[in-house]
Amino acid sequence: MTDQMQKEAEAAPVKGASGAPLHGGRGAAEYLEIGIVNNMPDATLAATERQFKDLIGQAALDMPVRLRFFALAEIARGEGAAEHIGMHYGDVETLMRGRLHGLIITGCEPKAASLQDEPYWPSLARIIDWAARNTRSTIFSCLAAHAAALHLDGIRRVPVGQKYSGVFDCAVLTDDPLTRGLGPDLRVPHSRLNDLETTALAACGYEILTASPRIGADIFVKRQESLFVFLQGHPEYDAESLLREYRRDVTRFLRGERPNFPAIPEDYFDPLIEKHLAVFAERAAAGKSPHPHRELASLLDTVRPDKTWRASAAGFYRNWLGQLTIGG
Repeated sequence: MTDQMQKEAEAAPVKGASGAPLHGGRGAAEYLEIGIVNNMPDATLAATERQFKDLIGQAALDMPVRLRFFALAEIARGEGAAEHIGMHYGDVETLMRGRLHGLIITGCEPKAASLQDEPYWPSLARIIDWAARNTRSTIFSCLAAHAAALHLDGIRRVPVGQKYSGVFDCAVLTDDPLTRGLGPDLRVPHSRLNDLETTALAACGYEILTASPRIGADIFVKRQESLFVFLQGHPEYDAESLLREYRRDVTRFLRGERPNFPAIPEDYFDPLIEKHLAVFAERAAAGKSPHPHRELASLLDTVRPDKTWRASAAGFYRNWLGQLTIGG
């Protein structure tokens, strides 16, 4: 067996809410085959993998689903992440040799000023074009949504100034199969510095399904041969994802790697913890905390935020999986 055949043999069936394997005694042709192109940086690669396995497992119920992971070779990796990818992920050429019922493409922390200058841009553009012809539906998550809108229609993201970070209430604007049972509002984590403006999206034929007056479009779609679904938020996040990002950003500030102190994620921490964090932020930004790293750890090490978006996240992905079954 070749290395690539071994990777394909290891494509894991997702488990449902009951914990039982979804494949049972079914043949491979009866699976919903879902590919995930995981572009997240090394520090969050495994966590993102786990988040999507858990979320799709919860959403699938009795639907037989199998996940296959893929990676872009142009994203620089450390030794540990590269070894993990080499053992468990397929490459772009493997992805493009077949067809999938559904595909999910994650974002990646950008390095270049323009997405088109990222080293992985040509490969990502090829995947977007391939997905339009070879999937029933593709989900573009956060930065991948920005990249896809740019590639497809030349829509450029715009900076929002203060980072959108927190859990936001988004209104369901359209009675659509993807949002059925979720409304009238759903809670969604967002973590981004840029936005795709609703006017630009509407002008190019995108339909906004959910949005917030505070942070703009949340879920929007482009209807074509393959249904393209764009998420500016992160329903897949686990309970502590925003905490880890906040700690990372504060640490970068304390090391002099970013110019300003990050905003506390909105509607995420317990009000008392948020109050203490606000006091710490003021002291640390003014250089008045003698041991800021130690103080940050004392505030965050025991914090366990609630995953208040769990039900809406599972409901959305359950609706999406249901769309993949349409047409047999």
